[in-house]
Amino acid sequence: MKDWIWTRERKASPARETLSREQIVAAAMTILDADGVAGLSMRKLAAKLDAGATSLYWHVPTKDDLVDLLIDEVWGEIDVPEPELAGWRAGALLFGHSLRSAVLRHPWLPEVMYTRPSIGPNAMSLGARGLVLFGAAGFTEHEIDLAMSSVMSYVLGTVSAEVATREMVRKSGRSEDNWVSQIVEQAEAVAGDYPEMQASVRRRTAVGLDAGLTQNFVFGLDALLDGLEARVKR
Repeated sequence: MKDWIWTRERKASPARETLSREQIVAAAMTILDADGVAGLSMRKLAAKLDAGATSLYWHVPTKDDLVDLLIDEVWGEIDVPEPELAGWRAGALLFGHSLRSAVLRHPWLPEVMYTRPSIGPNAMSLGARGLVLFGAAGFTEHEIDLAMSSVMSYVLGTVSAEVATREMVRKSGRSEDNWVSQIVEQAEAVAGDYPEMQASVRRRTAVGLDAGLTQNFVFGLDALLDGLEARVKR
């Protein structure tokens, strides 16, 4: 059944012609972005679409299949430029930032993307374009896979932690500045014997949460690409 969801929809009956898979996916994405995976149900989705729950199953057999479609929809948002246009390093940089932005727009993604294979058409297209990009850097055979995997692992790992941090702030009910100030106070209270840690906390929080998270991401991605570039030039 899994491969069926990537193929063309079954021909709908006249009663179902007003509802399309694209409409279902768009409405489900809105729910997921606002309420997370726990907030998505076929009944809730049907109500949002002003349709019967059974009509949804005609287009998408199960909720798991729907989540697979939504994950693939996100992969379709990510930019992987052709190396001839950007060069491999600038292209990899754009790819990394585009992937981060996509996860921040859809913070539910880390919760589900590791629990199932990504084998939809957008995932396949993303992977193919990425392999062409890293192949253009001069990596050969298996190293192309490893180079792309290294960048994806860095981005997804870092942005997953970022999503969790932003969720902590949201659940606290406080502003970002207030939340950061409290963290600084708590850290300084327990780090009296560790002046290096006190100084680090102050440095990392001085620029604000959003700018700090972005700086952390940018530095790490640049450093990783430095390493990959040096490796391919050996």
